[in-house]
Amino acid sequence: MAEEDQNHVGIPDLIPASMLAAFAYCPRLCYIQWVQGEFQDSAETVDGRFQHRWVDAEQDEVPEDFQPFHARSVSLTAPQAGVCCRIDLLEGDGSRVTPVEYKRGEAPKSPAGFYEPHQIQLAAQCLALRENGFQCIEGMVYYIRSQERVPVKFDASLMDRTKGLLAKLRSTVERGEMPPPLQSSYRCDLCSLAGICLPDEVNLLREMEAEKEHEGKPEEKIRMLLASRDDQVPLYVVGQGKTVRKRGERLEVWSHEEGKISEARIIEISKVCLYGAAEITTPAMVELMQRNVPVLHFSHGGWFQGIALGMSHKNVELRIRQFQWAGDEERSLSIARKIVSGKIENCRTLLRRNDPEVPAKMLESLQRLADQAEGASRMQSLLGYEGAAAEVYFSRFGNMLKSSEDFSFPNRNKRPPKDPVNTVLSYLYGILAKELFSTVLAAGFDPYLGFYHQPRYGRPALALDMMEEFRPIIADSTALTLFNKEELARNDFIKTGIGISLTPDARRKVVAGYEHRMQTEVIHPIFGYKISNRRILEVQSRLLARVLSGEIKEYPAFTTR
Repeated sequence: MAEEDQNHVGIPDLIPASMLAAFAYCPRLCYIQWVQGEFQDSAETVDGRFQHRWVDAEQDEVPEDFQPFHARSVSLTAPQAGVCCRIDLLEGDGSRVTPVEYKRGEAPKSPAGFYEPHQIQLAAQCLALRENGFQCIEGMVYYIRSQERVPVKFDASLMDRTKGLLAKLRSTVERGEMPPPLQSSYRCDLCSLAGICLPDEVNLLREMEAEKEHEGKPEEKIRMLLASRDDQVPLYVVGQGKTVRKRGERLEVWSHEEGKISEARIIEISKVCLYGAAEITTPAMVELMQRNVPVLHFSHGGWFQGIALGMSHKNVELRIRQFQWAGDEERSLSIARKIVSGKIENCRTLLRRNDPEVPAKMLESLQRLADQAEGASRMQSLLGYEGAAAEVYFSRFGNMLKSSEDFSFPNRNKRPPKDPVNTVLSYLYGILAKELFSTVLAAGFDPYLGFYHQPRYGRPALALDMMEEFRPIIADSTALTLFNKEELARNDFIKTGIGISLTPDARRKVVAGYEHRMQTEVIHPIFGYKISNRRILEVQSRLLARVLSGEIKEYPAFTTR
């Protein structure tokens, strides 16, 4: 069986008229939203629902100049035409009818007086109406903002165009191939799915791959699109006696002893992290599930215990490809090589920045190991290169600590960590792993199936894969900042048996330092725009998905300069 057939996940018998309109506007947008189940709100989509709210209300509220016969929110199916629709308003005399579609904006100033996707949506509704026995020769688009009605004639040309788009959309979905991104289109500028689609990023990477054998790189500069979820941050609740409650559009954190201690708008929350015996009420949990905001539960010591999430991601097509790639040793190795090479490059950069006395031969050794990792022919060889690089890197880690007299770093140790520096590193690695767990889950992946880390019961292998290149530039960098700025002191650590633990106050300091690092903006080394470290994690997950879909050939690991 061909791979395309294996990846085929089926298509519903009926295509929604709204998705056909999206296909006319941007085929890739339609595929991501309808087939892969991705959606992200923007100011425009939120305003659109607000402007459209009365159309969907139970009671009729229509202008006085409408025809005597009218019905709102009429749902129709047309098996022969292969479409289904919900008509905002249907008016007429009982036999000849006119569908009316409501749109949030202003009527276009072009001579035609309408946008093609709006035409197509109405024409699809016309097909459904005719199949259900109605005469229909014209439709209307009502633009709410400008309060204008624009007629749309259902002539032969428009109906043929609509039928052709229906056939093309069905063929696209049956092939299981995502349409290519638009080229430098204005339509991407305000698209709420731009951060998921990555149109300019994918186009640039494909151009770079095409020119890889030649000197130079594409001259076209990447446009800065609106970042997806870039303004959302986690809500951390640490300690016994804390409860998260919902009040309107906000979450409030209450303490049994102090009352309300903080609050945050739900729309600005990317995830809720509960540590220890912190609680959350059922209304708050249900609201977060409906918004697909994960709630992560940790032990008092920071051990991950579980995640509560709404309906799982609908992109089964991506998970099918993920399992196919994970089962193919050569394909898995092609991704793992890039991940490990990127990690070693970032370790080298961190040493070069923070250890002025690092021997040149060590930097040369790390560069050589990075190059060898990128060309590794076997997974075992790759593990060896990573281990050798870790030995070189951690042998100089203590030299990056300015307060080395108070906090020394003899070597990397764990389970349990035996000194304060290793304790902070392990804690930060745990936070970063859980961050990437929810990130790859939100992108549609199975977090437990990776390409470098092998499957093991309970191990989030893909999250650990994606974490490798970010260990030095996020976790290690945060630890160095906390120690070098003397934000952590000796009394922040407790000796427990054979290991060292953080006090509750120290955990809050580490989490605050981590969040500061995640919200810091950097210049993306490939795309050239400013982007937060948290957003980088999502972009890398989306780029990995584009590799699996075949849109780009190689996974571009994130390497800082």
